[in-house]
Amino acid sequence: MKIEELFSVKGKVALVTGGSRGIGEMIAAGYLENGAKVYISSRKKEQCDATAKRLSERYGAECISIPANLSDLAGIDALVAELKSREDHIDILVNNAGVSWGAPLDEFPEIGWDKVFDTNVKGVFFLTQRLLPLLEARATKDEPSYVINIGSIDGLRAASFDTQSYGPSKAALHSLTQQLAAKLAKRNIIANAIAPGPFPTWMLSTGVGTGGDVENTDWDAVGRLNPRKRVGTPEDISGLAIFLSSRACGFTVGAVITCDGGTVVS
Repeated sequence: MKIEELFSVKGKVALVTGGSRGIGEMIAAGYLENGAKVYISSRKKEQCDATAKRLSERYGAECISIPANLSDLAGIDALVAELKSREDHIDILVNNAGVSWGAPLDEFPEIGWDKVFDTNVKGVFFLTQRLLPLLEARATKDEPSYVINIGSIDGLRAASFDTQSYGPSKAALHSLTQQLAAKLAKRNIIANAIAPGPFPTWMLSTGVGTGGDVENTDWDAVGRLNPRKRVGTPEDISGLAIFLSSRACGFTVGAVITCDGGTVVS
C-alpha cells in the first residue's frame, strides 16, 4: 500500500474536542490540511466559532464549530444531538478537551478535584459512549473508526507543577483508554491515547508563569529543558494523530504513546 493511502484521512469526518486552541487546534488543522471534514468543540462559543472560521479559510476545508461544556452530561448530550443532526456517522473522535487546577497540596480545594476529573475522565467516557452509534455506523474490520484520547506525561510520572488532580486524571484517562480499547476493538473501533509533553499552549503557559500569554512566553527557554531542546510543534502532534486515525494504525490498539521529546524516558 502506498504511503498516501496508508496514512490517508481524506474524506473522513472527525470531531476534535477542545479544538479551538492548543493541541486540539493543531490536530484539527492537520486533519483539515489532509482532506478531512472536522467538527471542533470548546466551552467558549466566540473562540470556537472564530477558530473554525479561520481554519476553514486557511485550508479551504470544512471546519464546523459546535460549542459545548463537556464536564456534564447536559453539555455532552447537546453536542451529540447537534452532531447527529448533521452527520449519520463519524470516523474519528479526538477527546482532547481538558482542564487543570493549580494550588498547593495543603490548600487544594474539592472543586479543583471534581472539575478536573469531570472533564478529563467522566466527560471522555460519556461522550465516547454516546457517540458509539455514529462511530459504528460505517466502521468495518478493514475500515474501522478511531478514538484518540489526549492524556499527558503527567499521567505517567509526577507532575512538575502544583496541579494535584491533573496527573491522576490523566493516569485514569490512560487506563480508561485501555478499558475502552479492549471492548471497542471487537466493534471495529480502535482506541489509543497520546501523552503529550511540552507544547506551546495556553495551559502550559499558565504553568510556566506567563498566565496564558502564549505569544509572549519564551518557548525557546522552555524547550531548552527538554531532551530534544525544543517544545513540540503542530507537525509532531498532528502527525501522530493522523497515524492513529489511518490504516497505518490498523493493528495498534490500546496504546499510550508519548509525544514529549524524550521527557519520560530521560
